[in-house]
Amino acid sequence: MEMKQLIAMVTVAEVESVTRAAQLLHLVQPAVTRQIKTLEDELGVVLFERTRHGMVLTPAGEVFLSHARRALQELERARSELTPAPGEVMGLVSVGVLESLLDVMVPTLIDSVAEKFPGVELHLLSGVSRDLQQWLDDGIVDVALLYNVADTTSMRVKPLLNELLWAVAPPKAGLLPTEPSTWQQVLREPLILPIVGHGLRTLIDKARADIPLEPKIIVETNSMSVQKQMVLAGRGWAILPAAGVARDVQQGKLSGAPLSEPSVSRSVVIGLPRAARVPRAVEAVATELLQVSRRLVVTGEWPSATLLDSQ
Repeated sequence: MEMKQLIAMVTVAEVESVTRAAQLLHLVQPAVTRQIKTLEDELGVVLFERTRHGMVLTPAGEVFLSHARRALQELERARSELTPAPGEVMGLVSVGVLESLLDVMVPTLIDSVAEKFPGVELHLLSGVSRDLQQWLDDGIVDVALLYNVADTTSMRVKPLLNELLWAVAPPKAGLLPTEPSTWQQVLREPLILPIVGHGLRTLIDKARADIPLEPKIIVETNSMSVQKQMVLAGRGWAILPAAGVARDVQQGKLSGAPLSEPSVSRSVVIGLPRAARVPRAVEAVATELLQVSRRLVVTGEWPSATLLDSQ
């Protein structure tokens, strides 16, 4: 099994086309086809179904893809770490970020890492907390921002902060960050909520359990961006983390207020694998996540958030 075969396999899986993969890899199409076929022969399984709509991974291909990506990532990390300048932190770091934290955290994190650690290459993947934790266990990401999780046998966490959930509405509703909104008020509005089983939905359902009002749910989705778009369109209200809507509220696109009676919060943590050796670049980025979150809370860019004592 050769590295070029793994690269060909991963590229074809990502673009679902041998022709497009060949273009990206600057190879002729038969060369890519040959590498895939050789890999399949060596493994004794079929990795792709050749359909008229493109190359589709088989179940065996799905399993092998995660291992191939991890192997290539580890090889790239080893190459980076073996040739650093004296005292310089170098390497590839894959960071998993909750969708709700993309706006508030990612721009500042990118700028900060580029300034302090120019030898570090960041790969950013977004998802829900459950998926990010699985990616951490699988080695797809090196460090992840998660919520409401504790140490496990495969993961250690560093607490960051607690943040409140907000009621989010169109601007004409006039919600203000300085004036909490009660559940009685929110539950009288049509709601766009996360799907059942989503971590935020669990928090929402638990908080409203003792309130004698049934919510008028018009849409359920696992996408925060869909929730915000529907609120922007005036279809209803949503309940979202403050970090996910702070910029929209500041710009007047949405109005928002912390929920009260009862208030609802989630804890945001950094997750790291329980590995015998964590690369210097990963530790550096994890430390920077701590520092960036502190600055954002202190400056008010991360509203309704309270730093935890461990910082």
